[in-house]
Amino acid sequence: MPKEFSRIDRIGDQMQRELAQLIQREVKDPRVGMVTVNAVKVSRDLGYADVYVSLLTTEELTENSPRVQDSLSVLNKAAGFLKGQVGRAMKLRVTPQLRFHFDALLSHSRHMDNLIKEAVGDKPAVSGGEGNAADSAEPGKDV
Repeated sequence: MPKEFSRIDRIGDQMQRELAQLIQREVKDPRVGMVTVNAVKVSRDLGYADVYVSLLTTEELTENSPRVQDSLSVLNKAAGFLKGQVGRAMKLRVTPQLRFHFDALLSHSRHMDNLIKEAVGDKPAVSGGEGNAADSAEPGKDV
């Protein structure tokens, strides 16, 4: 029977937590801004870890946006420092090389949400006119 989580998955989850804290506390460059670490995918041989990040803004960002490019360049330049800190915190013998990527999933989900709102409009998901026994009961009385 296979394990629920492999060692690689557990390392990726722990690296995600550590990197989120390190980027928030240790990276002082103002070009980074509010970064969220969405996922970390570690290769089987622990050679590389692909770190997927998104930026918290009110505007729509793509991978080609100058703000995203600045943040990714700063994070990729700080990758050596972050790798050392993660290796010490997790006590790993071999720490993967960090590669940062922009995660466009957030903007894609916003786009899909807007499409759904356009298609459905302001109609409620469930009609409230037909209600069940609990809805029609008088307040204060048990059903």
